[in-house]
Amino acid sequence: MPNAPRTAAIFDYDGTLIAGYSILAFLKERVRQRELGAADLLRTAVSVAQSALGRIDSRELITRGIHEWNGRSLAELEALGERLFERELRERIYPEMRALVAEHRRQGHVVAIATSAAPFQVAAVARELGIEHVLCTRLEERDGLLTGKSSGPVLWGRAKAEAVREFARRQNVDLRRSYFYADGDEELALMREVGHPCPTNPRPRLAAEAGRAGWPVQRFTSRGTPGPDAYLRSALATASAVPVFLGAAAMRVLTGEKREAANFLASTLTEISLGLGKVKLNVTGEEHLWATRPAVFIWNHRSLVDTQIVSRLVQRDFGAVAGKERQKSPLFAAASRFMHIAFVDRDDSRAAVAALEPATRLLGEGMSMLVAPESTRPAGEGIGEFRKDAFRLAMAAKVPVVPIVIRNVDDIGSLRSGAMRPGVVDVAVLPPIPVAGWTPRDIDRRIAGVRQLFVDTLEDWPRPPVRVRTRRKRR
Repeated sequence: MPNAPRTAAIFDYDGTLIAGYSILAFLKERVRQRELGAADLLRTAVSVAQSALGRIDSRELITRGIHEWNGRSLAELEALGERLFERELRERIYPEMRALVAEHRRQGHVVAIATSAAPFQVAAVARELGIEHVLCTRLEERDGLLTGKSSGPVLWGRAKAEAVREFARRQNVDLRRSYFYADGDEELALMREVGHPCPTNPRPRLAAEAGRAGWPVQRFTSRGTPGPDAYLRSALATASAVPVFLGAAAMRVLTGEKREAANFLASTLTEISLGLGKVKLNVTGEEHLWATRPAVFIWNHRSLVDTQIVSRLVQRDFGAVAGKERQKSPLFAAASRFMHIAFVDRDDSRAAVAALEPATRLLGEGMSMLVAPESTRPAGEGIGEFRKDAFRLAMAAKVPVVPIVIRNVDDIGSLRSGAMRPGVVDVAVLPPIPVAGWTPRDIDRRIAGVRQLFVDTLEDWPRPPVRVRTRRKRR
């Protein structure tokens, strides 16, 4: 008996998964590197104007753009794509689309991107979202260099629709059961072929057809360049650090209490920063934050925002372990004058062990420690491999480890963000994990088990407990 046909979710790229056009990031970089002169910019502007006036179609505009890569190394452009993803494109992914992609994956659908963009424009975003299949415009390569021509059709309009049909045949996908998310007017034919057309940020003609056909329209405004208010709020949050630090210094001088000054600094600074950023926390398992103190609190690190979130949750009586490179950060350097921050050179194991000794003593004195255990920042929403320092700390001080799992913090801002965006961040605090009985021999297995808790929690997010309201008896 043949396998039953599968359901797919097909996503356009520019304007659908991300805000704006990815190619603009590459053009800006070429201008920044002075690879484009005045004549090149004029030629590009003329082509864009001709396209806007309808004198050439988008396929011709894309073809002219491909010609601009003539003589470049594909490997060089792939590396450039990775850099621009980290610098700019990750920030452009719509959080709403992150959630939609994740939901389709959870339902077992075949998820794919279909775009006229080149591979190096889209590869990193596909990896970030966990999308395995990418249908895009392939570029002709000869002796390691691009020829300025496409290898096969430019996937725009009719060619994209045909590529999707062929993909569906290969993957045993029934398009009548499938979903298609796109913004362009040229996507109308494919919209009519799928069972679930999903116009997303549609242009006028697609929007008009959606209205006539009764297709549900989605419009997202959460990405693109942050508005002036976002930068203003971020600037105010930064500026607020000055009086808070002065207040903490005064408290320390007047009372002689370093710990209380540190508690005031951490709680006040994070409350102001997250408040000005309009960041709200949706926390489950909050009771585990106070079940056992001191403890080593660990979390999946994705941005500077999540560091503030963990500090806000733990609230008081804690220090932290940070990479040696953080010593150059003015905020970390200033904070280290009030609270214990162990700056660890993780490339030097002996120096790292020595740097952690004061942290171990502080745990014995009743201070908790905050440690982000991932060795590298993972792609997508995954969890990186865990280092041993957090767990060795807990073993040495005989205190538990408390996992704090954070999701969707990228919607607020990444490590490279210049501003925090308003939003809600989900946090799950898991029960404390005692380390009594852990040994150096089994530590790798134990750490792998803790890491798996993070993976499982992200895949199956805990539901908040249902609160039962009881009626008061009438007297």
